[in-house]
Amino acid sequence: MKWRGVLCVALSMLGVPEMANAADPQPRFLPGAVSMHLGLGDGYKRIALNWESSPLWSHQFSGRWGRLDLTGELGVSYWWANGARTPANAWQASAIPMLRWWVSERIYLEAGVGLTAFSGASFAGKQISTAFQFGDHVGLGYQVSRADRIGFRYSHFSNAGIKRPNPGLDVFQLTYTRSF
Repeated sequence: MKWRGVLCVALSMLGVPEMANAADPQPRFLPGAVSMHLGLGDGYKRIALNWESSPLWSHQFSGRWGRLDLTGELGVSYWWANGARTPANAWQASAIPMLRWWVSERIYLEAGVGLTAFSGASFAGKQISTAFQFGDHVGLGYQVSRADRIGFRYSHFSNAGIKRPNPGLDVFQLTYTRSF
């Protein structure tokens, strides 16, 4: 039940910029992209499947400074712990606005902060205190072809001190994105 509420809020947040561009005949949510992230943390692993909107906003810098895009990223992740740490697994839903700076036609840097919800308030022997968490992300990547990107991303999840203890979860990820 709570996952449906999180998903509804996330979808409505992504729709707000779209309403501001109602006169724009170009569809902004399609074609979009899907991505898979494989990550490692301190005694745990994560696999994520995300849907990424096409740019909701874009700015072309003058000169050779590239382009800055804002995209929405909705995802679901499965986490599992190494060894006998309990709980041994967790699910996560996320809604992350991502800024992607294309420093060249093929190379980009990215950063984003957004909302996530875990299936519980503990994972892999850590008491994270709340299922609600913020996700902070930084990464870099390479456009392999017109439709394919690969990248590396660091993500940190914590409740920002809303409740203690707040150890956070850190994960380093390899990413693959396919535009459609």
